[in-house]
Amino acid sequence: MGCGPLCVHSCTHNDLRSGLESQQDEDMNFAFSEDQDTLRETVRKFLESKSSEEAVREQMETDNGFDANVWSQMANEMGLQGLAIPEEYGGQGFSFVELGVVLEEMGRALLCAPYFSSAVLASYTLIHSGDENAKKAYLPGIASGETIATLATTEPSGKWDQSGITAEAKGSGSDFAITGTKMFVLDGHTANLILVAAKTGKGVSLFAVEGNASGLTRTALSTMDQTRKQAKLEFNNTPAKLIGTEGKGWDVLSTVFDIAAVALAAEQVGGAQKVLEMAVQYAKDRVQFGRPIGSFQAIKHKCADMLLEVESAKSAAYYGMWCVAEMNDELPSVASLAKAYCSEAYFHATAENIQIHGGIGFTWEHPAHLYFKRAKSSELLFGDPTYHRELLAQRIGI
Repeated sequence: MGCGPLCVHSCTHNDLRSGLESQQDEDMNFAFSEDQDTLRETVRKFLESKSSEEAVREQMETDNGFDANVWSQMANEMGLQGLAIPEEYGGQGFSFVELGVVLEEMGRALLCAPYFSSAVLASYTLIHSGDENAKKAYLPGIASGETIATLATTEPSGKWDQSGITAEAKGSGSDFAITGTKMFVLDGHTANLILVAAKTGKGVSLFAVEGNASGLTRTALSTMDQTRKQAKLEFNNTPAKLIGTEGKGWDVLSTVFDIAAVALAAEQVGGAQKVLEMAVQYAKDRVQFGRPIGSFQAIKHKCADMLLEVESAKSAAYYGMWCVAEMNDELPSVASLAKAYCSEAYFHATAENIQIHGGIGFTWEHPAHLYFKRAKSSELLFGDPTYHRELLAQRIGI
């Protein structure tokens, strides 16, 4: 009797796992700890009650795109916004692995909240800026949930690299004024702190801009994925405070983009796991010609292929999470690998989920399309798989 796709997957996954385990040393453990598993269970229960399909549909129709009460519960009762922020700045001081676990569960639940922009993008930009005053000024507010922060880098050109930053900042000392346009800014229309990348005479630099600053026009964008709000920000001589060292902004941003790529990969595997479960359950429940459709060879193969891709995506994302936690030399290459692979695995899983569901999977009433749209927008965020494969090739010297 031959070895079917599920058996093959089991073999390759076991080989991968034993290979990873053989590499372990005291600092390198690929299994989640009991505390991390407990964190996952707690966050999943919280999100099942606060981010049900009904709640997601309700929030994505609103202008703000999130429930302020749930946001404050996340901060005050769960401490999620400050999870990975160092304790000296009002956070809980956990590692990126714990943050990755939380992001995976948020991706699974399609949580509508400015968490990614505030707790990942803005927090890590500040943490890596090397600016003690900025960390003390802004991180406690982000950790408590009172400050909703975001990072504005991309412009109408849509480029994710240094050449895409053309907005200009003029000034001296710590006081500057920014002129230019930023696009696709996550939660840019609701954030009360915006970290902006702009050029000065010394190169790309980072600035803090208040959400209500003069000369700032914020416009919510109409996007395919309604569960994650984006905005266009126009700066017209808008007052800004320099963060970190003038001209050294890109050094910080390139690291933050790698961290963001891994964070998004963690979110993507959460969503991919959820649609895999949806597809398998439907294949068991749906009966055609007197038998469950899961007994048909074509459906079996689809589910087996999805399982293999989702498990492989998890391996990539989890390894990336460990690299960020350690901030080791592998991070740049692993970040690009994880972003490229997890983007494609998630998108493929959401498309196959719709196929397995058949006609009902295409309807507005079914949640399959919500994951499909999130997968497509996440695939493009921080650079698509082609961009990251090219980046990976450069980084490993191919």
